[in-house]
Amino acid sequence: MDPNLLEFLTELERFGASNDAVESDRAKKMLNLESDTARLVAILARSSAATRVLEIGTSNGYSTIWLAWAVAPAGGRVVSIERDAQKHAMARQNLERAGLQDRVDLRLGDATTLVREIPGPFDLVFFDADRVSAPEQLQLLLPKLSPRALVLADNVLSHPQEIAAYLKSVSDLPEFEHSVIPVGKGLSIACRVTSFKP
Repeated sequence: MDPNLLEFLTELERFGASNDAVESDRAKKMLNLESDTARLVAILARSSAATRVLEIGTSNGYSTIWLAWAVAPAGGRVVSIERDAQKHAMARQNLERAGLQDRVDLRLGDATTLVREIPGPFDLVFFDADRVSAPEQLQLLLPKLSPRALVLADNVLSHPQEIAAYLKSVSDLPEFEHSVIPVGKGLSIACRVTSFKP
C-alpha cells in the first residue's frame, strides 16, 4: 500500500478511537474496524479478485477505503450504504482525500430498503452495521451473489447475542462454507462453494 494512504488510514484509526473514547452517544461513534480486521477484509477482497463489493455500514469510510484499495487493481467498485447523513458526508470527504472516490458508490438510507433495490451481482458482501436486520438483508442478497461470493460480518465475538440470528442464517446456507475468525471483534467468513468433481 502507498505510504501516504497508509498514513491517512492510521490517522482515521486514531480519530475514530479518540472520538469513540469520549462520545457517549452510540450514534455519533465511528465504530471503525480494528486495523487487523480491516487488513484481513482487504486481503480477502483482493485475493478473491472481487470486483463488485457491497458494504453495509460505511461510517466515516475507514473500511470503505480499505475495500476500495483492494478492488482497484482489478477495476472493481464498492457500493457502500450508510443511514447517517453526517457520517455519509464524512466518508465522501475521506474517500476524496484518499483518492478513491471513483471506486465507490456511496448510498444514503435504510440498508434493508436499499439492499432490496440494488441489483447486484456481488462478489463480496460485508456486514458492519445493524446486526439485527442482517439476516433479512442476507436473504434479500442471496439471489444477487456471484457463484463464488464471500459474505463477511464483523462483531461476531463482541456482540454474540445480537448477531446470533445472522450466524444461524449463514451457517444454515447449504451452498456456503462458514467460519468465525478471532481477529479484532470477531469476523464471520462465509464462502459460496461449487460442487467439485475430480
